[in-house]
Parts: sequence; C-alpha cells; structure tokens
Amino acid sequence: MVQAQSLHNVGKGAGQEDQTYFDPSAPPPFKIADIRAAIPKHCWEKNTWRSLSYVLRDVLIVTALLAAAIGFNSWFFWPLYWPAQGTMFWALFVLGHDCGHGSFSNSPKLSSLVGHILHSSILVPYHGWRISHRTHHQNHGHVEKDESWVPVYKNLDNMTRMLRFTLPFPIFAYPFYLWSRSPGKQGSHFSPNSNLFSPSERKDVLTSTLCWGIMLSVLLYLSLIMGPVFMLKLYGVPYVIFIMWLDFVTYLHHHGYKQKLPWYRGEEWTYLRGGLTTIDRDYGWINNIHHDIGTHVIHHLFPQIPHYHLVEATKAAKSVLGKYYREPQKSGPVPFHLMKYLLHSISHDHFVSDSGDIVYYQTDPQLHKDPWTKSN
Repeated sequence: MVQAQSLHNVGKGAGQEDQTYFDPSAPPPFKIADIRAAIPKHCWEKNTWRSLSYVLRDVLIVTALLAAAIGFNSWFFWPLYWPAQGTMFWALFVLGHDCGHGSFSNSPKLSSLVGHILHSSILVPYHGWRISHRTHHQNHGHVEKDESWVPVYKNLDNMTRMLRFTLPFPIFAYPFYLWSRSPGKQGSHFSPNSNLFSPSERKDVLTSTLCWGIMLSVLLYLSLIMGPVFMLKLYGVPYVIFIMWLDFVTYLHHHGYKQKLPWYRGEEWTYLRGGLTTIDRDYGWINNIHHDIGTHVIHHLFPQIPHYHLVEATKAAKSVLGKYYREPQKSGPVPFHLMKYLLHSISHDHFVSDSGDIVYYQTDPQLHKDPWTKSN
C-alpha cells in the first residue's frame, strides 16, 4: 500500500521541479552492486597516515584556540572563539564517527583508540554511540527499526511533542538522545544492559562509559581549579555549539528535501531503498572543516569508504543513481540557505500513517499553527 505523497518547494533558489514526474519510492532499476562497481577501486582504500593527519590538524587547531582563549580571556575574543571551537568539536566528532565505521584505518584497535580519545573529549560514549549508529545505517528509512530522527509521533506526550517540533529545542537533542534514545524507544547509550546492545558488546559499552566518566571528572576538576564560569566559556559554550551542529546536520541528512521522501515498512524496505532517501548537503568552505560529512548518500550506502574519497565516489556513482541522487543546492560562504529547509521540515514533517508499507510525512495542523514552527 502506497500513501499519496505531496511535493513542495522551499523558498527561492531551492531548484526547479523536473517536468517529468519521478516517484522516489519506486524500486530502483539498479542494485547496490552496480553502484559499488561504478566507484573507483582506490576510493575504498584506507590510508591510516592520511587519517591521522586529519586528527593532527584538528587537534592542533583545537589546542591553538584553547591557548588563545586562555591568553586573551576577554569578551572581545569569546564570541569569536565559541563558534570556531564548537565547529572544531564537531570536526573531532566526525573523525571519531569514521573510526566507528571502520573507515579510519584497517586496524580495529587503532580505530577504537582514536575514536575513544576523540569522542570522550567531547563527552560522547564511543562504543555506545557507534553501535546505535550502526543500527541506524542498517535500518535507515524503516519506520519502526531506524534509530535516529524516527517519525514517531502519535504516542508522544504533549511536552515531548512540543519539544520535538518547536525550534530551537530539536537542535539541542543529542545529549538527551544519548541518555534515553529517541522518543518512543527505550535504553541508554551509557548502560551496558541497555537493549541497544548484545551481551557480547557490553564490555565495550562499559569501557566507553568509563572513558566518558573520566572526561567529565576532568572537566569538573578543572572547574574547581579555574572556576565554573571560565570553564563554561572555555568548554561549555563550544560543546553546546557542537551539539547544534550535530543535530542540524544529521536532521537535514534525512529531512527537508523539496520533494517528500518515503519511509518504509515490511517487505517494501530494503537497505538500498532506505539509503537512497538520504540527502547530500553543501556547507561551502565548511565542507573541508567537517570532513565532507554533507556527502551523505554514498556514505550511508558504503560507510566503509573514507571521508576523503566520498566526493569522488559520489561523482562516479551519479551515472548509476540517476534521479535517485538529489543534487544539493550550492552554498554560499556560510550555509545559511539550509535554515529554510530546517524550518520548513520542522513545521511540516510531523508523523506518518500507522498503516501502509510506503508512507510519507504528514502535517499536524495544530503544530503548524505554532508561531515558532510555522514556515512562511
């Protein structure tokens, strides 16, 4: 059963609709092996030294910003420091994300070590998140089985519903997700006994939770030594900006395209069809800073490809993907253009039907009236 979909454009410059109707839920005329064959062989190769060079680059920038903030410690410098350091925290997360996918190195031990260092430094439990993120990739686009930003709605209490669909709350969701997962799901990324994890994974989860606890203890100790207000300025505000980046980027990878994209149930869902509903985004010069995380379709289908090969792999795959690939709108120096997609999606994409194996987001008229979410 296919639920009727609607099309919409979001603002000027969002692109023009093709004159020929295209159904994004139609089974693709190609297989995932066809996409794989189109990608050059060297795109699959992991260069450990190259990966480590990105870590070195980002750590040096983070360290330099910390030193400058401590040295200047002035209200002239802090507003410059906060967005810069918050963005670099986000860059560290992306490199740890690559470790979790195994695209950082052929050595699982090195990937785990680097991933723990990077993610613990920004208060992310590495293995707990890695495992749930793997679940997301394996089930993307499945109404019940997907892990993040799932279209659960009707069973939410009023407070949760309001927070989920009222800006700015959704872009501060990540810490709450780590503690209690998405609305409608149970478990925690910190608990080895959570139903997120199999018994064989519990030791890894405990290790990551302990690393997270050590980092939190270090931050609390530094707050006693340097003062809580100073630590809030030095670490707390950049951490919040990192969270905003993470929620903003991950939400727009899976929402807010000008044509509504399907969610699946039952036999209609396949790994390929689910992955093809992801969306590439352009972030201008920030693409290089956050390691081309906006090149997301090929990453979702083949997460083992290193980030530094994703752009080339995507170009090679376009001939196979055809209209199933959605060219991202080009960004200016700062990706302000993406705000209209976020605002429009938050105000329109609220729930999917309880029945049907191919469904699309629908709009709650009551939420749409909310001045905080309503899109012009």
